[in-house]
Amino acid sequence: MADELTSAFDILAAIDLRGGRVVRLQQGDFGRETVFADDPVVVARTFVEQGSRWLHVVDLDGARAGGPVQADTIAAIVAAVGDQAKVEASGGLRTAEFVADALSGGVARVALGTAAITNPGMLAQALADHGSARIVVAVDVRDGLALGEGWQPGAPGIPPDELIARLADAGITTFEVTAVDRDGLLGGPDLRLLERLVSAGRGSIIASGGIRSAADLSSLRDLGCAGAIVGRALYDGSLSVEAALRA
Repeated sequence: MADELTSAFDILAAIDLRGGRVVRLQQGDFGRETVFADDPVVVARTFVEQGSRWLHVVDLDGARAGGPVQADTIAAIVAAVGDQAKVEASGGLRTAEFVADALSGGVARVALGTAAITNPGMLAQALADHGSARIVVAVDVRDGLALGEGWQPGAPGIPPDELIARLADAGITTFEVTAVDRDGLLGGPDLRLLERLVSAGRGSIIASGGIRSAADLSSLRDLGCAGAIVGRALYDGSLSVEAALRA
């Protein structure tokens, strides 16, 4: 299935989980939450029926708690659509054991955030155990710095260029870059940031944050991004999976 699901530009439909429901946050703020569905499995099936071949599933509770909270829900999504689409899991995967549990549960790959920034030993172990094709790093950028700790205020940061260079040297080949200030606002992606990181040539860049239209996706592909994570635009109807794939 891997070959047939790989393209020059991948569209990842985002499913953010909190309290067992599908939600979207604005700028990562848990106080600015919109609930879109009570059944994440139905949402996953709908995206796959519309043509999505990648689902980006985020355990928001886990990101906040520092360990998986929505593992059962993610397992249910994998069971429902795993023979038709790839599921990427993120949120709270801060130990090698958590990573191994997620991957053995059927997800195609995991996206690490805080652990990749703060725990190089854990990252090295995960890469040694599973390989770079199954480990990507989420580079979440606010005010010019890459953040961990579930984007919480006061979390320490590092310049994203520096972080990507360091992680590329460690063996990471794919980075998912979110412009936190644009996330959930449908204001368009941060093309300047993404162009800079793509131009550095230290790995494949998947864009996230602010994507609102097929034109945005075309711009990201033209920049040289390897893909895009699309969230709120799919839920409020400003962009469909079909239109995203056509773009």
